[in-house]
Amino acid sequence: MQLTLVELIALGLAVFRLTHLIVLDKITEFLRAPFFDETIEVEENGEEAIYLTPKKGGLKGFIGELLSCYWCTGIWVSCFLYGGFFFFPLYFNPLITLLAVAGVAAILEAAVQSWKTD
Repeated sequence: MQLTLVELIALGLAVFRLTHLIVLDKITEFLRAPFFDETIEVEENGEEAIYLTPKKGGLKGFIGELLSCYWCTGIWVSCFLYGGFFFFPLYFNPLITLLAVAGVAAILEAAVQSWKTD
């Protein structure tokens, strides 16, 4: 199956948004929490900083390592979305479209925030 340019761009944006949602967004923090240990350190200015480190060993450690790597998670998200696009287009095309639109919105918001601080 050959992808059109529009499909490739939509899939790329959808992968970007879903990966960001899984790895970085606050709304999915509760899903990541079981796979990380929290370490609180006091910085030189007196403020506390919270660092997350993947749990050691086992399945939780493996998933924690995966979730701490944007690139690694992106590969699996790519496989999931492309497989769904190829085998279950009726269900995945609306999901991919939604995620692609959200990806464009996220990129535009980041650009606007960047312009505001300059």
